[in-house]
Amino acid sequence: MDWKNVLEKAQKGERLTKEEGMSLFEADLLELGYVANQICEKVHPEPTRAFVVDRNINYTNSCYVDCSFCAFAVKPKEKGVYVFSKEEILEKVKLLVDQGGTQVLLQGGLNSELPLEYYLDIIRAICERYPQVDVHSFSPTEIDFFSRLYRMSIKDVFLTLKGAGLKSMPGGGAEILIDRVRNIISPHKINSENWLKVHEVAHECGLTTTGTMVFGHVETLEERIEHLIKLRDVQDRSGGFTAFICWSMVAEGTNLKNIEPANGDEYLRMIAIARLMLDNIKHIQTGWLTEGVNMAQVALKFGADDMGGVLMEEKVVAATDSTAVVTETGPDMVTMIRQAGYQPAQRDTYYKILRTF
Repeated sequence: MDWKNVLEKAQKGERLTKEEGMSLFEADLLELGYVANQICEKVHPEPTRAFVVDRNINYTNSCYVDCSFCAFAVKPKEKGVYVFSKEEILEKVKLLVDQGGTQVLLQGGLNSELPLEYYLDIIRAICERYPQVDVHSFSPTEIDFFSRLYRMSIKDVFLTLKGAGLKSMPGGGAEILIDRVRNIISPHKINSENWLKVHEVAHECGLTTTGTMVFGHVETLEERIEHLIKLRDVQDRSGGFTAFICWSMVAEGTNLKNIEPANGDEYLRMIAIARLMLDNIKHIQTGWLTEGVNMAQVALKFGADDMGGVLMEEKVVAATDSTAVVTETGPDMVTMIRQAGYQPAQRDTYYKILRTF
């Protein structure tokens, strides 16, 4: 299939098929990026590119799942296991608010010793003390775990968490939404069908979510395209995805062996392909944490429109041998966006602009 014809079709706003998406892996990278940037600027004609001031609080590292790519989790009862108390979490949220933050991500290992009230108490306390902060928390893997552990339906889990103050859910744990891949790298984690189901139920319950992908390990190029189409299909049905974020696998320091890391060309190509394939998801985020600041800036010219969050204190990627530097305040997003040629803006969880710089 002629990839040039596929680019022309995408420019016309027509939906691409799986085969057409596959052809884009053969496209000239700069031509692909040019078209992706054109499409992005049609969707986002304003000169601003935004970020959110958030904090990723990994409330526990106790987890039984044993994913081969995880350097963060510790088996229950082993040395180094921790669980943050409500008071510790509230102190971290206070520091976020002191930095002008508006979004908190509570994410952790699958810890069967924590009661449901632990999570509800924390959400309620955050919402009561810091009503300006959106609780954008837990992953489909955690929600599925809560459903099984507390013997509740997925819907009842969401309604209970929403009643406490949960506003939206990030899309962690997607990796590649093909069970052949998941059976290799995370065989004990939620399967692809259930991951997608959790999102659809979240959308039905009035919660927004984000779609994600971690590529560059054992998946094929075809499986990457299939992953994008699965997200697109869910968005057609329920419309609750606010954004798509992809990262390349950071295998150093994990149990994944003989993984050749994806390079910058591959990352930019995936960003551009995502913009063309995901015609119904408005926002495409860059991934400075795994790709580095410079690559994240370049991605703003390859179809991405958002720099994501500052991710104060993030521990999961930081547990690998990644070269990204995570600090208490996160990177200087204003400078990063300005250097890329755009006007920096701070947004909230729902992509509402709060201030421009």
